Amino acid sequence: VTLQNLPGWFWPNWFSIVLQSSNSLKASYEDWLLTYGLSVSPFHLRWQTALFNRQFYSWGRWKPRFLYLWFSVGMVFGIVAMFGSVILLGKTLLQTLTQMLTEAPKAQNDRMLQVVNDLSLYFVFLLCFVLLSCPPQQVPGVNLPISQLTYFFSAILISGVIHEVGHGVAAIREQVRFNGFGIFIFIVYPGAFVDLFTTHLQLISPVQQLRIFCAGVWHNFVLGVASFMVLFLLPAILFPFYYTGVGALVTEVAEDSPANGPRGLFVGDLVTNLQDCPVYNVEDWNSCLGDISEKSQVGYCVSAATLQQLSFPARVYRRLDGTVECCSNNSLTDICFSYSNKLDSHLYACLPARKVIEASKVCRTNMDCHKDFVPSFCVTPSLENQTRLIRVKHPPHIDMLYVGHPMHLQYTVSLSSFVPRQNFLSIDLPVVIETFCKYLISLSGALAVINAVPCFALDGQWILNSFLEATLSSLIVEKQNRELVGFLILLAGSALLAANVALGLWMVTAR
Repeated sequence: VTLQNLPGWFWPNWFSIVLQSSNSLKASYEDWLLTYGLSVSPFHLRWQTALFNRQFYSWGRWKPRFLYLWFSVGMVFGIVAMFGSVILLGKTLLQTLTQMLTEAPKAQNDRMLQVVNDLSLYFVFLLCFVLLSCPPQQVPGVNLPISQLTYFFSAILISGVIHEVGHGVAAIREQVRFNGFGIFIFIVYPGAFVDLFTTHLQLISPVQQLRIFCAGVWHNFVLGVASFMVLFLLPAILFPFYYTGVGALVTEVAEDSPANGPRGLFVGDLVTNLQDCPVYNVEDWNSCLGDISEKSQVGYCVSAATLQQLSFPARVYRRLDGTVECCSNNSLTDICFSYSNKLDSHLYACLPARKVIEASKVCRTNMDCHKDFVPSFCVTPSLENQTRLIRVKHPPHIDMLYVGHPMHLQYTVSLSSFVPRQNFLSIDLPVVIETFCKYLISLSGALAVINAVPCFALDGQWILNSFLEATLSSLIVEKQNRELVGFLILLAGSALLAANVALGLWMVTAR
């Protein structure tokens, strides 16, 4: 039977059956979502449950006196944070505007504003990742590797959950009915929320409301402090399994790293020195590379006899940047060195780098090399501007000789200050804990600052309204006038935050 041979009465009945089946399937799907507390809409997935209500009520009724003091301190902190966030954002805005109006903007040295600047970078990352589907390392000003996306989103989710737990426990402590807890994903951004009975919330006093509204910001601050303490005490916490202070342990070498090769660095190597700069941990590694980058190239003491034996005649010519090159044999082992004697201060010799550097001490002038009445010279590598010759000691292996920009070495080699006491212990575990704690400190602190801003749709809106009700009710009797004052402040705070985000995006994308 073909479709053309079907009777005419079949078609309306067929469409009716399909329509009824579709409506039935839709109703079943909606019932299933409702049963499991799920809500699905474009770019937004939300899940709410009452499974944790008993746990929340248990927390909210645990030691009432302690919780009263805890959330009272949080209330004071939230109010201070509200005013402090305005000052912080105002200062950040002025600095950004100054950089915009300056032809050659200087690097920002004020570390106090790093939290807000980090959040601007995250905004850029999220916008590019969500709207443009581009990898994070392609976002100008953002150096968030794909391998660290797990840390990023996990820290956001945990910060959001701790934030909402603060609101929920404080609400139960103030006798506000708690309906449920949930999490959501907006596009790729995870978060959490609590469902409170609004009528109860409106009936309690403004001071009680402040304890509830400030609890989220307060818990984010406590989470940041706790993460900082774990990070600070990590050497003591991991002392039974890892020891520190002996060097920087290589945990990863990028494939395109100049330190990658048979004479380079390998995972598990322990770096102890960069030139004559001792390395006891990762901070020393970064500090030594910074000093090497800022200071001029050091030289190496070579005796006159050795210099005459190793050098060979070579044509001297200048590079485009004005530096001198004297090695024209395309050798990967020879480097042009400059030195001076009593008669001439501009002498050059093409020398095998490893033979010159090994068993030689570093120097700045010939005076540093006078020893045992043996005539010696301080020979300095003649390299391009910003390029350095760096001797990296990682015993028991032979020293690595690195030629390039020090920052390239810093960005392509990952290290840890923790050395396992036993071979079966992971070298990555301390790095994972360190990295995650740093993300928690940064993101939880940033969320505390941003949420405290008196801005529409943020905690700062409700903190401000309750604060005005608690302080201005005797000065401004009419509630409408108090609401008008609050509206104007919220409008200004929203504009301030929007300006910071917009100019922050400009700042990081214009780098």
